[in-house]
Amino acid sequence: MVNEAIEQRPTRASSIYLLLRNEILAGKLLPGAKLNIRDLSKTYASGLSPVREALNRLSAEGLALQADNRGFKVQPVSVPELADLTQARCWVNEIGVRESIEKGNTDWEEAVILSCHRLKRTPRFLPEQEMIPNPKWATVHKDFHQSLISACGSNWMIDTCSRLFDAAERYRNLARVAGVSRSDPRDEHQEIMSAAVDRETDLVIELLNAHFMRTAQLVQTVVGETEENTA
Repeated sequence: MVNEAIEQRPTRASSIYLLLRNEILAGKLLPGAKLNIRDLSKTYASGLSPVREALNRLSAEGLALQADNRGFKVQPVSVPELADLTQARCWVNEIGVRESIEKGNTDWEEAVILSCHRLKRTPRFLPEQEMIPNPKWATVHKDFHQSLISACGSNWMIDTCSRLFDAAERYRNLARVAGVSRSDPRDEHQEIMSAAVDRETDLVIELLNAHFMRTAQLVQTVVGETEENTA
């Protein structure tokens, strides 16, 4: 039992990786920011090896960039990459949604409805601190989008959609940090959910792609300015 508990305990490298990953995705570590191994080892009271391992994992995910003999930095952003990312999300999620609608049973429908309900009931910002994002909303937001493709039958597809969501979330959070947000009286997630459980495949794809595109258009100006500042 003791050995099993030790094996399940997160390593120091994993803990540092998760902390850095969350800060990059949340926009707290800006694109192009240097990730100095020695400085980070002091910040996290850790040896150099766990920090280096964490940075290598972030680099493999495309969230950090390693330059020859220059250490690491947060992966820069660009308008062309945003366009590429958005198109990839549209393509991959379309396949996942089509397969889920074809293969999904009532359990899948209930999961989609429940995740949408949780998203609707979760405040987007912390009640006591206006304009401070609610971490729980970010979690249930992703849960909803993942529920749509959860019955596709492919773990690779589900994982790919998850990684594309995280990459897009980084762009969205950069816009939020810059003070740009979208105000839309329509409940887009509710519309997507209703179309999904009604098995209106083409409508789901249309709504989902428009949802992705609107977000991309919102952050494009901020990304362009960030790209110029980090060039």
